[in-house]
Amino acid sequence: MLESFLNEVWVEFIVVITAGLLIGLEIKEYRVHHDTSKEIGSVRTFSFIALIGFIFAKIDMLLYIIGYIAIVFHFALFYYFKLKNSRTGILLFLLSTLVYSFGMIVVKFDIWFLIVVFVAIIFISNLNKKLGHFYTIFDEREIETFAKLLLLSAVILPLLPHTNISEFIPVSYFKVWLAVVVVSMFSYVGYVLKKYVFKEKGYLLAGILGGIYSSTATTIVLAKKASRGDTPYLFTSSIIMATAFMYIRLLGIAYTFDYEIASKLLVPFSVFTALSALISYIFYKRAVKEPVKDVDGAQDKNPLELSTAFIFAFLFIAMSVITHFVFSKYGNIGLNVLSFVIGFTDIDPFVLSILSSKFNVTVTGASTAIIIAAGSNNILKAFYSYIFSKNKAGKMSALMLLLLGALTIGAEFI
Repeated sequence: MLESFLNEVWVEFIVVITAGLLIGLEIKEYRVHHDTSKEIGSVRTFSFIALIGFIFAKIDMLLYIIGYIAIVFHFALFYYFKLKNSRTGILLFLLSTLVYSFGMIVVKFDIWFLIVVFVAIIFISNLNKKLGHFYTIFDEREIETFAKLLLLSAVILPLLPHTNISEFIPVSYFKVWLAVVVVSMFSYVGYVLKKYVFKEKGYLLAGILGGIYSSTATTIVLAKKASRGDTPYLFTSSIIMATAFMYIRLLGIAYTFDYEIASKLLVPFSVFTALSALISYIFYKRAVKEPVKDVDGAQDKNPLELSTAFIFAFLFIAMSVITHFVFSKYGNIGLNVLSFVIGFTDIDPFVLSILSSKFNVTVTGASTAIIIAAGSNNILKAFYSYIFSKNKAGKMSALMLLLLGALTIGAEFI
């Protein structure tokens, strides 16, 4: 009944007129602040344009087209004289065209679509002034890099074969590039949030976002900054928080590729996330409350660089080959030992090789290997924390990370 009510002609009529009126008011507000009083049209003009478009769309398509040609001709004359005064803006014409289309939108589609178009117009009309500050900090090269990866993921990825590369490389080209895309996107989310949304918001937030990006890289950056000796509790809290979000990140990647393994990891990773967050909170409560800036430093590197993506793809294939060889020769024991060793490097390629490849390893065996790798990676970060700071912050961070590493690995043997 509600749908029938909304499709009544008189309701459509009111909505179209109201939308045209509001667009006219938006344009009037723009003129007040930008001194464009010589522009054509008023609030009523856009209401009439919306009304004409609605009536013509209801009567006949040919009449609707003729009406639009008349509007284009009218604005062409106006624009001709506008160019003589060295003014080139066509925003008014674009908005008039959109308002004229309101009638056809409600005739061909539902009212909700007109509302979506109206909201989009209002949002885009006010977008420029909101982007003023963003333009000053945005690196345009990142758009090019992101576009390249989008092309490779949206165009190339569907074309890649799903069969294994070879007998000794038990993973398909599709899975290799899918792994690159997924990990890069996880990293890019943390990178964009940290650089553009939460810039200079504090070291604790840097730890949170860095954990999404790379907990190992974040640990190194924060440990170097902690070497100055100020606010050791704050730096310890931030480093541990990065590890908390490492567990979340690995769990998200696991759910992307293998639901069964991810479900097996859910409880232990949730426990260690909560434990890490609790430790971080305890240190944060003891931290000196003072504004701290300069939280970006060496971490502001775009993770979507294609060279990095191809290196990751190579490492992913290499890890698949190594893991396949070790598991086929030494079984679960060999896989667990390999997991511990791999934890002292970049664990993402190894984790993805476990999740994506066909090793005939059980769900339990795969989850155990991932947990051990995460635990030994914490031990590596403990080493980095101490080496790069060598002070109170480094000692406390190293001790807590060693504890988390031991507990993570020990969880599989209790």
